[in-house]
Amino acid sequence: MPGSYWRLWWAAGISSVGDGAFAAAVPLLAVTITRDPRPVSAVSAAAYLPWLLLSLPAGVLVDRHDRVGLMWRAQAMQALIVGVIAILVALGHMSIPVVLIAAFGLGAGAVVFGNAALAVVPDIVTKPLLHRANGHQQAITTIGLQFAGPPVGSLLFVAGTALPFGLDAVSFALSAALLATLPRRTRRPVASPPMRRAIADGLRWLMGHRLLRTLAVLVGVNTFCHHLGNATLVLLATQTLRLDARDYGLLLAGAAIGSLLAGLAGARAVERIGARAALLAVLTANVVIFVGIGLSPNAVVLGVLLALNGFLVTLWNIVTVSLRQQIVPAELLGRVTSAYKMLGWGLIPLGALAGGLLAHTFGLRAPYPVAGVLRGIALLTALPVLVRALREAWRCPQPPGQEP
Repeated sequence: MPGSYWRLWWAAGISSVGDGAFAAAVPLLAVTITRDPRPVSAVSAAAYLPWLLLSLPAGVLVDRHDRVGLMWRAQAMQALIVGVIAILVALGHMSIPVVLIAAFGLGAGAVVFGNAALAVVPDIVTKPLLHRANGHQQAITTIGLQFAGPPVGSLLFVAGTALPFGLDAVSFALSAALLATLPRRTRRPVASPPMRRAIADGLRWLMGHRLLRTLAVLVGVNTFCHHLGNATLVLLATQTLRLDARDYGLLLAGAAIGSLLAGLAGARAVERIGARAALLAVLTANVVIFVGIGLSPNAVVLGVLLALNGFLVTLWNIVTVSLRQQIVPAELLGRVTSAYKMLGWGLIPLGALAGGLLAHTFGLRAPYPVAGVLRGIALLTALPVLVRALREAWRCPQPPGQEP
């Protein structure tokens, strides 16, 4: 791996630690304001709403402008937002509406950063190294976001409610400084079509590729179901299973072990069993795991199932991200990635809100089994198309943007 890749890797790791602390602290902060599952789930919905509203124009920006510049500026903006949150929390001026606005602002930065980060990896490493590079990125992101960050965030929250937000602001600032040192890739000057046509080109390419189109639809259903369950996880853990703030952070860290193992060994696992088998195994196993999470009798069982889920999700990401980077032309990668993510992540806010309503109406355990059943129905419906698309794609690994 070139040195520039490792600077990208370190930036991802540093910002992920802060994000993990933030991810643990925000629901704990929301619970101190209200115990109603509906506003708690609305915070999660607000954080992901920008993927529905802003992902497509962000993809055009990623293809037209310097990707490194977009990344560090997005991180700097997020540092400013979280810094303001830390000050407001310290002064005792936080409310659910303020949390919602801040979550939306951070989500908007994440849209730009996320699309640019996925598109910049092929600019730095060669195609044979993509699985390894994406595996390393998944591993360091998991270590920070799910393994190191949550217990640090929960412990800091107990010590002082503003501390985890201050840590996140510092991590964003350090990440932005590192990203600013990455080399820029000069793009050939071309006549830029209007934004609407540029967006349509990315959507048309994605819709014309059977495999990526099918995966995007499946991701949309699965992320809807994932957040239908996870939006009220903090309430399931703290109210039903009686965990305190410190133990909740430890639960999230324990759950991250699976993601970490997949990030470290996922590329080798894919090479051994094949990408096609890996994708189908992930989709099938997660149906059972989600039903089990809702029925967990204690925190240990819940943590084990969350860890298995993390392993499978990370394995899925390694395969599908590498697949997009290999198949999509470089000049379209930002737009196709943004269209894919809009389809895949655009339903997350609805899933989070639906999870809050289900938990409020039927109890805190209800969202996960419902999510598992919905994922099973989606898999059975899409399986014939997915198997056919996978067979055709592996027969012709670099297809154009039309039906294989």
